[in-house]
Amino acid sequence: MTARNVARTVTLQPQQRRQLKRLAASRSLPHAVVCRARVVLMAAKGMANIAIAEKVGMTRETVGKWRKRFVQRGIGGLHDELRPGRPRTVSDKKVAALIKKTLETTPPDGTHWSCRRMAKETALSKATVQRIWNAFMLQPHRHKHFKLSNDPFFVEKVRDIVGLYLNPPDNAMVLAAAKAAYTTKRSFVQATRSVAVDEKSQIQALERTQPLLPMGLGYLEGVTHDYERHGTTTLFAALDIANGQVIAQCKKCHRHQEFLGFLRHIETSVPKDLDVHLVIDNSATHKHAKVRSWLATRPRYQVHYTPTYSSWLNQVEIWFNTITQRAIRRGTFRSVRQLIEKIDLFVSNYNQHSTPFAWTATADSILEKLSRLCERISETQH
Repeated sequence: MTARNVARTVTLQPQQRRQLKRLAASRSLPHAVVCRARVVLMAAKGMANIAIAEKVGMTRETVGKWRKRFVQRGIGGLHDELRPGRPRTVSDKKVAALIKKTLETTPPDGTHWSCRRMAKETALSKATVQRIWNAFMLQPHRHKHFKLSNDPFFVEKVRDIVGLYLNPPDNAMVLAAAKAAYTTKRSFVQATRSVAVDEKSQIQALERTQPLLPMGLGYLEGVTHDYERHGTTTLFAALDIANGQVIAQCKKCHRHQEFLGFLRHIETSVPKDLDVHLVIDNSATHKHAKVRSWLATRPRYQVHYTPTYSSWLNQVEIWFNTITQRAIRRGTFRSVRQLIEKIDLFVSNYNQHSTPFAWTATADSILEKLSRLCERISETQH
């Protein structure tokens, strides 16, 4: 036997052995890499190339190649080397020009570029434009909504409310209150709570003009695009931050009288020995003189107003989205009473299995994100 046919001795360090075992057991890596790791592990046990080849389904020459590659280059040698491929046909200059055109211009007769329109303008293929946009995460066909608060005490209010969520006071209830178009009644028994309060107004009782088409194998549930309106209702809701339960009531109108009625309902539902922290927005309903007077005569209530245009700070808005998606939006209701009954049933079932929302954002992280947004806006010279 000549020297070149002598199998290379494979010696593994403990760390290499652990890495190779992970590679050999992987279900996500390419199959070729997994087989090569198995080859090296068996070679380290002293097995001959021909025996290894039979076990992994390779030729003896292939087994010898990867054994040699590992001895020379280690674990990195088991991966395929990059292949050069054909030369690039789009220069860096063309890529930069495409990106600049995408970011700084719009079509004369439109609001944003499409792949085909940009390809025609730049003399590139549609696929090339799409690849470049994907590489630089450019999506001209999409946009996001935003609204900056003009509240002069924005920072102070953010720190106050976020601090209430992350470090709720002892022997107190924190309620996130709001108005909406559905309700239910629930009492609270936990000792420490924060409450987010708000209302969802003008929820419509909509009835589709034709019966729903049930979902089936291979097709979605079908609904008509048109509907009949049977009236509206306003849902007032208060979310207990500590346990996720909801106090809710439906009202015909959205005025300070209805809000006062809901506050009285909260008053009867919350144990007398608890302080109540209300997180509410800056609606005129919430700041009416009679509402202020009612709160002033009850020292256990402490109100925390969200900044203007910042209802996202109120956790009850998350719950409003939940009930809208699960019980309201896809429903069909022949009357307001039927809508309210649906809401009451949802709230009752929700409170039986409620869990609090996990608020993780700190005040500093929110303010840093806002700072980055302001920098982006200032760069647009608006």
